[in-house]
Amino acid sequence: MSIAASVSALLFLLTPPTGLPADAAAKPARAAIYDESADGGKQVEEGLVRARKENKRVLLMFGANWCGWCHRLHKLFESDAQIAAKLKQDFVVVMIDVNKSHNADVNQRYGNPTRFGLPVLVVLDAEGKALTTQDTGKLEEGDHHDPAKVLAFLNQWAPSRRSS
Repeated sequence: MSIAASVSALLFLLTPPTGLPADAAAKPARAAIYDESADGGKQVEEGLVRARKENKRVLLMFGANWCGWCHRLHKLFESDAQIAAKLKQDFVVVMIDVNKSHNADVNQRYGNPTRFGLPVLVVLDAEGKALTTQDTGKLEEGDHHDPAKVLAFLNQWAPSRRSS
């Protein structure tokens, strides 16, 4: 077999059946979880209005659509039944896009939490006071966020519920 024929055969075997370049087939597009055009200040204000009305706290999740750890944490928020229930009961989740310094004013307002990396969580009371900032690296276990650590964090910062 000639070198040209060998190279052609090799290229044929390495080409994905979709006809797309190999790197395009290897990386499926992720759905955007952050609105890259949203005004973070407005998002926070809307979250606070809802939190006051529903006796909840606001959970700000600073991140960007390119951030793999942001996608992992967001997926855990939706897929873990206990975490999803806790979020629904006690928090208004506000996703703040900080790609390319977007919403830098909101980041600055809450003490530049992105200095810890992405994603980072900030819990606000219903009046907008920052109660805590969480470096989510401390919630990780290997290649994922540990559901028990995430749930413990949410339980710690949920509003107290007094029965009447």
